[in-house]
Amino acid sequence: MTTWTSDRVHIVDHVETIEVAAIDPYRHTMGWQSLLTYLKIKVHHLLQEKEWDRVRVVGAHDRTCEISRFEKTDKMFNWQRPTADVYGDEIVIKCFPGRDYVLHYGLIIATYQKMVGRQNAAPVLCTVPDTQAVYDAVSRITIDLTDVDLVIVGWGLEQFTGSEGWTAGPGFAFKRDRLGGRNVMFLGYFHSIWGDVAGQVVRRLAALGAQRVVYVGKVGTLRPGVVPNTCLATGSESVLRGETTAWSSYFGDLSGHGDNILTGVHVTSPSILLEDRRWLAANQDKLFVDPEIGPMGAAAREAGIDFGYLHVISNNLAHEYDEDLSNERKRSVVERRHRLLGQIQAIICSRLQDAAG
Repeated sequence: MTTWTSDRVHIVDHVETIEVAAIDPYRHTMGWQSLLTYLKIKVHHLLQEKEWDRVRVVGAHDRTCEISRFEKTDKMFNWQRPTADVYGDEIVIKCFPGRDYVLHYGLIIATYQKMVGRQNAAPVLCTVPDTQAVYDAVSRITIDLTDVDLVIVGWGLEQFTGSEGWTAGPGFAFKRDRLGGRNVMFLGYFHSIWGDVAGQVVRRLAALGAQRVVYVGKVGTLRPGVVPNTCLATGSESVLRGETTAWSSYFGDLSGHGDNILTGVHVTSPSILLEDRRWLAANQDKLFVDPEIGPMGAAAREAGIDFGYLHVISNNLAHEYDEDLSNERKRSVVERRHRLLGQIQAIICSRLQDAAG
């Protein structure tokens, strides 16, 4: 279980409730303006419209209450944002059950309130689910993986297999197809599978019979000279809760697939908000960062299955570039990522063809 121990986190209840405090935005690697823009994209509209006497964040995937007006419904996956319930002067924000996601969203709210000048803002209290509750939430997946050679989870999947023919489940959709002459199952989520949730997804897929899982997504880099949205990232090691974890990589050596593919050690960060300049200095010997890769790789190793990630490098924490996490819908970003997804598809096809041969 992830332990949130820093001067920004105060333990109120040793098990379930954590009060999160705002980070120092002047020390964050994104810079003030990009960070504020990023927060405004994420914070529920009811929190932006007024101050509340009490703010709570809980793990509950509830689409029956107030949906954020900032949801972007023009993409297939990862578009559902936390919802809100109002009880008088209290607002309860409901995230998909995940310890990391609940605490990450709490930090988002607390930091937003600080940055917009709410001097007397209510404390943000996070009720975090335990490991079993997270696994139970992802166990609603019951897809048939018989004769499936590879399960591909993540982002941009419709570019690989089209937007038609998907079967929707509670919070996700799946599609069986052929790729590289092999049977492939694509699995996408309408909500975020942040941090520990992603690890539990891999555990569930392994329990359903998956032998190989590939995760396609976006990752940050800690190397100053890497321009966002021009390179791909892969590897087989992540620093997770201070310990290095390694797994059997599905991809292996990709040196023959382009000089824009970087391979290196990844570090798992449970929240973008924790990635300030002090954090960067402590991790400058690593190459990549995101919340999911470490938990997924660890889960795959425990289950005895292959795992691989092949990600677009979306942002650079060590150097400010025009493209970052605050402007991902910019036309140039979309076009560059489209080309990189095409490269990812070609690599996966090649790997599947090699396995068939």
